[in-house]
Amino acid sequence: MALFCIKRYGGEEEGAEAEAEDRARVLLERLRQQAKARQLKKQQEAQPEGGEGELSGGAGPGGAGLSPGGEPGEGKRKRKRESEEQSRARGQKKLKKRQRPPSSSEERADTEEAAGGSTPSKKKEKENRRKSKVPQERTEADSEEDIKQQENRSNLKKKSSKTKKRDEETERAETKKKENSERAEGNQSTKEELSLAASEEKANPPPSSLVVLGDYDRKPVQKVQPFLPQWLAQPKLVQKRIKDNLVPIRDVPGIHPRLLKKLQMNGIESFFPVQAEVIPAVLQSASNGYLMGQGGYRPKDICVSAPTGSGKTLSFVIPVVQVLLDRVVCQVRALVVLPTKELAQQVSKVFNIYTDGTGLKVVLITGQKSFAKEQEMLVQKKVTGYCSLADIIVATPGRLTDHIRQTPGFSLTQLRFLIVDEADRMIDDMHQNCLNQIVKAAFQVENDSGSNMLFQRTKPGPVTAASSCYPQIPLQKLLFSATLTQDPEKLQQLDLFQPRLFTSVYSEKKTLGDGTEAEQDTNKKYILPEGLSQCYVPCDLNSKPLLLLHFMLTMKFTRVLCFTNSREASHRLFLLVQAFGGVTAAEFSSRLPPNERQRTMKEFEQGKIQLLISTDATARGIDVKGVNYVINYDAPQFIRTYIHRVGRTARAGKAGVAFSLVLRIQERRFLRMLKDAGIQDIKKHPVKGNSLKPLVQQYEEALSKLEKTVKNERAQKRA
Repeated sequence: MALFCIKRYGGEEEGAEAEAEDRARVLLERLRQQAKARQLKKQQEAQPEGGEGELSGGAGPGGAGLSPGGEPGEGKRKRKRESEEQSRARGQKKLKKRQRPPSSSEERADTEEAAGGSTPSKKKEKENRRKSKVPQERTEADSEEDIKQQENRSNLKKKSSKTKKRDEETERAETKKKENSERAEGNQSTKEELSLAASEEKANPPPSSLVVLGDYDRKPVQKVQPFLPQWLAQPKLVQKRIKDNLVPIRDVPGIHPRLLKKLQMNGIESFFPVQAEVIPAVLQSASNGYLMGQGGYRPKDICVSAPTGSGKTLSFVIPVVQVLLDRVVCQVRALVVLPTKELAQQVSKVFNIYTDGTGLKVVLITGQKSFAKEQEMLVQKKVTGYCSLADIIVATPGRLTDHIRQTPGFSLTQLRFLIVDEADRMIDDMHQNCLNQIVKAAFQVENDSGSNMLFQRTKPGPVTAASSCYPQIPLQKLLFSATLTQDPEKLQQLDLFQPRLFTSVYSEKKTLGDGTEAEQDTNKKYILPEGLSQCYVPCDLNSKPLLLLHFMLTMKFTRVLCFTNSREASHRLFLLVQAFGGVTAAEFSSRLPPNERQRTMKEFEQGKIQLLISTDATARGIDVKGVNYVINYDAPQFIRTYIHRVGRTARAGKAGVAFSLVLRIQERRFLRMLKDAGIQDIKKHPVKGNSLKPLVQQYEEALSKLEKTVKNERAQKRA
C-alpha cells in the first residue's frame, strides 16, 4: 500500500522521481524498524528479565549504541521519529499541491526557469513563493538529519536508474525474508506458549462444580481372559509332529501280547503320539477290571483333540478290545457313535481286525440293512428271556435311537465305554437328543429280578458309604475329534466326570539365541496335518469348472478328492466333467445307494478313478487311502468344514496339497475365517486366463451336452 501511494502522488519530473525513490527508501526503512520493534517486543514479553540488562555504551561508527539483545540505540530511535515526521509533511504538501490547481503565472515561471531566461518581475514572484514556502521547509528541516538526507538525495541523483532498480529489488527481497522469518518465529513462540499452557492445565486442572467418582488419571484396562476349568486350561499336551515322535509299540506299557501280535501282523511297528498317550490312560482306568475304576472310584472321562489322520481310531480300539478280552457273558459293553455311515463302516472294520479270534462280537447298525435284520443281529429271544448278541456296537445316531425305542430286549445297562467320534458334530443340537437317550438307557433300572440286581446301577452322585457298599459298573465317556470345542457350556451338556484332555492344539515355545523362550502359534484354535500345503485360487463363477479341468488335464493331478456344498452341485459337476472327457471321474454322495458308494470308494483307492466329486459325506473322519490332492470346488462356509475337508490328505505324516477355489467376493471372508482360526500359512495361487483358453471351445460343447442330459433326467423323474 505504501508503494502504491508513492506511485500515485509522485511527480512526473526527474526531481520528483528522485524524491519518490527517497521516500520509498525511507518507508522501507521504517517498515524494517517496525518489524524489528515487534520482534524485540515479543522477545521482551517472553523473557521479561532479559530486557533489564541493556548496555548503554558502545556507540559504533554510526553513533548508535547497542544493547546485549541487539536493540538500536537512542540515535536510531531519533532518526526513526524524524523520518516519520518528514514523510508525513511531504505527503501533506503533495496533497495540497494536487488539490490546488497551479496558476498561469506559476506555470510561466516554471517554463522560464527551464529555458534559463528570467525577468525582474518573475524573480520577485519566485522570491514571494519561496518566502511562503520557507516556514513549511523550516518545519521539515529542523534537525541535522534533514541535511544528511539532502546530501543523500544529491548522491542518489547521480546514480543510474538501473542501479536504483537493483537496490530496490534486493531490499524488497530482504524485507520479505525478514518478515517471513519473523512470522515463523512468532508461530513457534505461540506454539510453545500453547503447549506450556496445555501442560500447566493438565498438571493443575481447573476447578469444576462436577464431582468425579474415582481417580482422575486414566488407568490401563486389562484384557479379560476367559476363565476355563482346570482340565481345559491345563491339558495333557500331545506332540504335533508325527514322524519325529513315533513310539515303538513295545515301549507302550500295558498292551496285551495278543494285541501286539495283531499290530505287527497289520504292519504297525510304532504308535503315533496320540496313540502312545491315550492308550495307557484308558488301560489304567480299567486296570481293576471293568466293574470299577482305580481305587474303587469312577474312572475319569477322556477327551482327545488331535489333527485328522493322527490315529485317533486305533487309540480307542486297542484299549476297549483289551479290557473286554476276559468277559464271560455277552453284553453290550462298548458303544461307538459316529455321524456318518461310511465312517461307521470304517471303524467297524478296524474293530473286526483286532477282535478276530477273541470271541468278541462287533455289530454295525447304520440303516444299510433292514431293521428286522439288525434286530436279529443285536438280541436273541430265549426261554429265560432276551440275551445280547453284541459286545461292541458301532452305530449312527438315528438308527441307534430307533433300536433303543423299538427293539425289545436291547439293553445298555451293562455299558462300560461310550465312545463319541467326531464329538463336536455330535454335540450339535441335531444329535444332542441321541446322547441324552443313550445315557438314560444306560442308567435305566431293569424289571428283571435275580443276580442282575446285584450290578444294577443308578446315576452317579456324591460318594457316600451307602453308594460304596455294592459294586456298580461305571460308564466312561471317550470323546474324539479334530475340532473339539473348548466351550465349557457345550461340554457341560455331556455331563463329563473329572475329564482329562489330550490335545495337540497348543502354543509352541521356541528357544532363541540368548536362551529365552518365545511363544508361537498363540492364536491357533485348530491344528492341521504336518505335511499339508494349502493354496487358494481367486476366480470367477464361470471359470471354476475350467480351473478344475485345468488342474486335471494340464497340471496332471492324480487321485483328487473334490468337495462341493450340495449333492445337486456334485452331480452336475460330475456330468460336466464326464461330457468334457479325458478324466476318469465319479461322484460320491447320499443320492447313491450304499453298495454303489462302497464300490466307488474301492475303485478310487485302487487308482481306477482319478477324480472323486463328493459332498461333505466323506469329509468326516473317513480314511480314504492315497488322496494326493483335495480341491474345495465350493469354498466351505465354516472353519470346521474346511479342517475336515483338507484333512482327507496328508494323513499319517504323509504329504498332501489342498486347493480352494474362492470367488473374489468371498476372498476377504474366507481369509478372515482362516485367520481367526490361527491358519496363516495358506498361499495365493492365481491362474492366468491364457492357460484356460485352449479348454474353452471343448468346454462350451460340454455345457450343451450337460443341458440335454439334465433335461432328460428331469423328464425321467416326471415319468
